[in-house]
Formats: sequence, C-alpha cells, structure tokens
Amino acid sequence: MLTLSLALSGVSAPAHANNSRYAAFVVEENTGVVLHSRRSEAERYPASLTKMMTLYMLFEAIETGEIGLHDQIRISANAANATPSRLGLRAGQTISAENAIRALVVKSANDVAVAVGERLGGGESRFGELMTTRASELGLTGTTFRNASGLPNSRQTTTARDMARLAIALHRDYPDYFEYFNEDSFTWNGRTYRNHNTLVGRVRGVDGLKTGYIRASGFNVVVSAERGDHRLITVIMGGPTAAARDAHAEELIEAAFATLEQRQDTRLFATLSSPRINPVRQQDLIARDVAALHLDEPTEMGSADQPPALQVVLADEDAMRAEPLPPATAPATRRAEPSLIHGAWSIQVGAYNTSGAAHDRLAEVAIFSGALDSAQPAARAVDISGDRLWRARFEALTEDEARLACRDLSARNHPCFAVAPGR
Repeated sequence: MLTLSLALSGVSAPAHANNSRYAAFVVEENTGVVLHSRRSEAERYPASLTKMMTLYMLFEAIETGEIGLHDQIRISANAANATPSRLGLRAGQTISAENAIRALVVKSANDVAVAVGERLGGGESRFGELMTTRASELGLTGTTFRNASGLPNSRQTTTARDMARLAIALHRDYPDYFEYFNEDSFTWNGRTYRNHNTLVGRVRGVDGLKTGYIRASGFNVVVSAERGDHRLITVIMGGPTAAARDAHAEELIEAAFATLEQRQDTRLFATLSSPRINPVRQQDLIARDVAALHLDEPTEMGSADQPPALQVVLADEDAMRAEPLPPATAPATRRAEPSLIHGAWSIQVGAYNTSGAAHDRLAEVAIFSGALDSAQPAARAVDISGDRLWRARFEALTEDEARLACRDLSARNHPCFAVAPGR
C-alpha cells in the first residue's frame, strides 16, 4: 500500500506553529494516508488525551467481562482529592462504569480517571504501567503513561502520531462504544456538563474524540470526523488557547476533506477523458491523462471493472518520516526483465510513467496471490500519442492462473485484469 503524504495546500501554518509545544497530524483512518504532518514524532505531554487510553483499557475490561457497564466503581480518598477538572465525588461514593465513561469523555473528570485506574490496575501507578504496555502493543512506540488522568508528570509523554494511532484503535476495536465520544453533554446529580470538545455537533462530520490541557502541554485535541467514505483523525497539540486550537483543527479538517474530494475529482476527470475501449489501452490513456495534470511524481493508475483509484505521493511538510499506518510492506528485490513467452497469458496491474514505478507495483502485489509464484514480472514500454508508459505485468501464466490471480488481487482491492496472448 502506498501512503499519500502531503502538506495541505491552502493551509498556512498558524502563528503559534513556531512555539515549542506545537505539533499537528492528519490521517485518513481507512487507508492510513497521511494528509498533514508537523512535528508529529516530537515528544509532547498528552494532558487529558491520556484519558483516551484509560477509556481503551476500560472498554477492553468491559468486553472481557472484568467489569460490567452497570458495575459500580468506588471513589477512594486519593481519587476524591484529584485536582480539577473533576466531578466532585467524595471518598466512599460510587459511579457506574457507564457513567464513568461519560464523565471521562464529556467532563474529563480527573477524580473518575483515578478511580478507574485504581479499579482496573489495583493502583494508579500500576495502571500507568499497564497502559504503557498496552499502548506499545497498539503501536504507540513513543508513548509512556504514568497516570490515568493526564495530570502533570514529566515522564508522561507521547507524540501527535501516537495519539492518532490511539484514536484509530479506539474506533477500530470498540466501535460499539465510540458513540460516547459523540455525546455533547452529560448529566450527573442534576447538573449537566457540556462536552469540552466543541467541534462535536458544530463541524460537519465530527463525532469525537478528546481535548486536553495542562500548562506544560498547551491546548490539545484529537478529532474524529467522517464524511462519505472518508474518516479523518486530526491531532493538534500545543495550541495557545482552546479557541485557537479548535479553529486550527477545523481548518485542517476542511482542507483535508477538500484534498480528498479533489483527488476523487481528478480520478473522475482521468476516467472521463479516456474512451471506453479495451482495458489495456484504457489504462494506458488514464495514466497519460493523469500525468498531464502535472502532479508530483510518482503517479499511478490502475484498471478494473470500476474506475481505478488514484494514488499520489507528495512530500511531508517537514520532510519527516511518514510511514503508513500500518507500515507498508517492503518491496521485494527486482528480478531481471524476462522475455515474453509467445502464447502465454498475463495479468496487468497498472500503467506507469516510469519503469521503476511499474517494478515497485509488481513487487508490492506479488505476495497476494499464490498463482503468481511462477509468473515473470515485467515492465513493458509502450508509446501512447508520443508519451512513453510502462505496463506492469505478470507474464507466463495459463488462462486459469491469470484469472485466479486477478480474483486474489481484486479481493484485496488491487486493480487487475487478465490479458490474452498477443495483447
């Protein structure tokens, strides 16, 4: 899988982007495509974003039967003495696990976070160790937790990229509980609290997740937003005020969705500008038309029963490492160009502007079908209206092998079609 990594056009860095606490990251959840990244690997304090991990651990405990939604969680003296923001529970009182979820999401209640950590970990310090271990298993390699609330601790650190990974894990692993993040209020003992995440219900498609603030971190937020087939996770850390943070998050969300829509429009343009002829020629023409749009290299097009997807690789805004989420499979070693065996079937998996891009595509998809074990990969040059393209093909297949390989690749959303001998 290729990762599309770009600085969103039209979004200028905010005035506070030069402060030492600022970081930002935007990723499309379903594909792992990184749409924006500034200092996303830099060490930051999570503040109350920590409660996302506390909630992940609580959801996990509910799913495994360790605790039920209606089970009561006791408030210790230690929990009752937690500094604000808090619900104001007294030592000896209890709160149900479900109300604890709402208190953590909406109110960001530190007293409840401490109580949850004590209930699940036997003590908040031990719970911090369990959180860190579980976070590492989820791929949060730059994160260390020391408490359940996010209250100041110099050893409790994370990165913007890791917070995006955690948000994705919450939605992926516990979709039935994700609706709690979309609640705009929570009522307890006759008092109603409004969600600190004011983007929920105000910005189209936003359905969570969490805000955070301590003096050392600045104003943080992780936002989930869905429009159509796209779900974005946006992370802002180190905002100077809550209002500035929210305005910047909204700007990034709108720009990211606009970028994705533009990509769809480009795909449609490329498809409509090519006549409906045989699939080999159609794919060649689509690749040529997309190249004419002057997008940064490399650009690739595929061909299948439906209009092919466009993938574009651009530079990360800070020239940082922007590996996919999850990491892409490393390309296999290229084999020598084989001779075309007359009369054999082949499959085509793309048409490209460079031979190298064609070979990369062949290496990427070869592992997804056993029918390709004995096939010969080849990048075949062809001139289309004066432009040279390279067709990425697996050759020396029987008809049955070609059709089986295409079924395997199509099942994994990799465009493919069988090519009869001589075509």
